[in-house]
Amino acid sequence: MSHSLPTQIWPSEFVQRYQQAGYWRGETFGAMLRQRAEQYPDRVAVVGGAQRLTYADLDKQASAIAAGLLQKGLKKGDRVIVHLPNIPEFISAIFGLFRAGLIPLYALPAHRITEIEHFAKTGGAKAYLCADNHGGFDYRDLAAELKQRYPELQDIVVVGDAGDYTPFADLLQTAVPSDFPVNVSSPQDVAFLQISGGSTGLSKLIPRTHDDYIYTLRESARICGLDDTSIFLGALPLAHNFPMSSPGFMGTLYAGGRVVLSPSPSAEDCFSLIEQERVTFTSLVPPLLLLWLEAVGRSTPDLSTLKVIQVGGAKLIPEVAKRVHPTLGVTLQQVFGMAEGLVNYTRLGDDLDTIVETQGFPISPDDEILLVDDHDKPVAPGEAGHLLTRGPYTIRAYYNNPSANERSFTADGYYRTGDIVRLTDAGYLVVQGRAGDHINRAGEKISAEEIEDHLLANPQVFDAAVVSIPDEYLGERSCAFVIAKGEQKPRAIDLKKWVRERGVAEFKVPDQIIFVDAFTATAAGKISRKALRAQLQAQLHTQLSQS
Repeated sequence: MSHSLPTQIWPSEFVQRYQQAGYWRGETFGAMLRQRAEQYPDRVAVVGGAQRLTYADLDKQASAIAAGLLQKGLKKGDRVIVHLPNIPEFISAIFGLFRAGLIPLYALPAHRITEIEHFAKTGGAKAYLCADNHGGFDYRDLAAELKQRYPELQDIVVVGDAGDYTPFADLLQTAVPSDFPVNVSSPQDVAFLQISGGSTGLSKLIPRTHDDYIYTLRESARICGLDDTSIFLGALPLAHNFPMSSPGFMGTLYAGGRVVLSPSPSAEDCFSLIEQERVTFTSLVPPLLLLWLEAVGRSTPDLSTLKVIQVGGAKLIPEVAKRVHPTLGVTLQQVFGMAEGLVNYTRLGDDLDTIVETQGFPISPDDEILLVDDHDKPVAPGEAGHLLTRGPYTIRAYYNNPSANERSFTADGYYRTGDIVRLTDAGYLVVQGRAGDHINRAGEKISAEEIEDHLLANPQVFDAAVVSIPDEYLGERSCAFVIAKGEQKPRAIDLKKWVRERGVAEFKVPDQIIFVDAFTATAAGKISRKALRAQLQAQLHTQLSQS
């Protein structure tokens, strides 16, 4: 398995086009932070827990972390898994990695050994950076198991009580040479590896360059009206692309604003921080928005500074969208995008129908969009089709995954998003759903194939098929249809425990398990997931009619 990073993501003619258009300006993250620290040295950049870091503090920490990691033997281009919750150390760590020319590989706090081992092996990681504990889970135990399974790991760094590992606090004390470089990366270098939603098997790795990603920050900040007075609340996990760059915490720092980190996305925690820190905007997934809408009726929080709530990650139904302004007194901004690239926003000045009914308009004039049928033929105007896209910040290939690249990209560089959408006359996207066997559970993407593999490893399971079913609160939830071996069926609760104990994120554990004797097959002999969904809907309808 090759772990060399690609030296050029886009063909030369596209590099020239995007540079001439002014999208790519030769910026890098290592230099960006130093520029902000020189502009706003004493301005508070990041707030989290008891910490309040100025731009000068953040810049100083980034250099110390960079110097410390390089002294430990890591080299430019090495990949480092970043597995941290929403704490200031997340931000100082990634900017330290950028400054050293190291490549962050982002993991979500909910990920467990199955996902982390996959990231390490696929990404060729050299180090693992984690918290000691978060949410009752000890990440040091995961680190120990990772080291056993993946001995190529050179170092483990822990925020908090490090035990036998390298304390993150020690890196912050590293003496930085006076000639230590602010930036060692080229604008076209890969800046970091994000993770895909994992629509087929475990998540794929997405290489993003300094030039392409900083372009999205700059344009997102402009579209969303950010400036140096903007205060962003990080409620969702920072490793998600949405709260990272749409415009998220990175866009806020690019604009010279302030980032406030919440320990959880709960209304209780977030409302308190909005009031204390005078937050101006935040980003949520639909289930969290629903909780906030309900919570505001039970309390009287001061949300007077909050101007915009962005909602993305899953489809927001119009009935809920209509409640946002009357209930919370803020502007709703719908966001539809993907870590692979394309991002769409409703604009802040759009009329109510556009904000409620659509998922936005692309960032860039050079975001090319094609809607095609099952045979890659263009659909008629106004009709729904498979969304294909390419542009100045949409990747041309996944990292180290030739089979996925063959499936996901056309010969002329369009990315197959897997979404079914239609376009309005004004060019806004209206999302109809997913084309593949992909479950979007409250913004967390689940691969049916991955969970089926875990179920099939159980000795009492003969076959399994996982499908998505609509859910008013989550958007979609997962249902596993299982054919048991022999006459003794396992209990559903035991199968859920089995999946959970195989070290996967909790959101991947099936919400529902139904035992069946056989699956309906398609003409090609494959399991008909459409038939399974219909079977479940019929069952639910029968239950409702009898109640």
